[in-house]
Amino acid sequence: MSDIVDCKPLGFPWVTADPFLFCVHHDDAYPAGNDALGPAASLSGRDIGQDFAGKDGWRMYHGDVVPGFPSHPHRGFETVTIVRQGLVDHSDSLGATARFGQGDVQWLTAGRGIQHAEMFPLLAQDKDNPLELFQIWLNLPRANKMVEPHFSMLWQPKIPHLVEDGVDVAVVAGAIPSVASPPPPPPHSWAAQPDADVAIWTVKLAPHRAWTLPSAQPTSVRTLYFFRGSQLQLGNRTIPARQAISVRADAALRMQSGDDECELLVLQGRPIAEPVVQYGPFVMNTREEIEQAMRDYRRTQFGGWPWRRRDPVHPRSEGRFAKHVDGRIERLDAL
Repeated sequence: MSDIVDCKPLGFPWVTADPFLFCVHHDDAYPAGNDALGPAASLSGRDIGQDFAGKDGWRMYHGDVVPGFPSHPHRGFETVTIVRQGLVDHSDSLGATARFGQGDVQWLTAGRGIQHAEMFPLLAQDKDNPLELFQIWLNLPRANKMVEPHFSMLWQPKIPHLVEDGVDVAVVAGAIPSVASPPPPPPHSWAAQPDADVAIWTVKLAPHRAWTLPSAQPTSVRTLYFFRGSQLQLGNRTIPARQAISVRADAALRMQSGDDECELLVLQGRPIAEPVVQYGPFVMNTREEIEQAMRDYRRTQFGGWPWRRRDPVHPRSEGRFAKHVDGRIERLDAL
């Protein structure tokens, strides 16, 4: 039996397997910023408010001044946002707010309902402002769909890495032998279940380097997203660029780069194996629960929006920080 189950070209968004719902790879070559932290460039020719076309190598998304996603609701799942380059300004209906990036991870449990904004401030006015991030939607089991929302940050200095000759693996969730454990996921996450076997790793291989992916439990599902590099040797199979590769989770699998650097995202976990009904930003188990989510949002706005703008951003001078729901403030330079 082959260790490689399937291999398909990457689309948009990336197709994922239970317990994940999907993954989006945002990779935008933003220009220098203006005084309002938006792009110092003309916005003509863009569908402002719905700009996903990638004109000139970047997108405004739903922003009209600053790129990003102004306030919008979620219920019934979690977002895991891994920011590799650039910055994200977060604000939510719980009163939490943050600026994070450069390897930081935000893990947000929407639970019974939350609003949040994710804006991409362009701080540099004398050079480009590249942004690259993954946003992963991780489902919640039926028993936890209506838990209290939870905001948490995993700062880059606290995310463990496996570093070998030409190999760098960042461990956002899960475990790799001989590597320290990452900070724990939110308490009601599927990833917090001991037997859920959830792993979220990014893998970088320098040219002509190899690493063996350790085996996991046989009941898990594992997908490798080969998003950067021209060619990857996986076991005895050559994988072309930009592929989603489903592999046996219980197989230790050797990967090797070719003439250029290769990068992959690894998503793994035991399936929740419950019905999934999604309507926009709500993910529940039944159509009736989706309809109830829509009624609840219209009635309560999931706690309302405590910020003056739908697209709040922090001052240009602000560093990476988080203000938590309890008022506690973390600053990266204090970690």
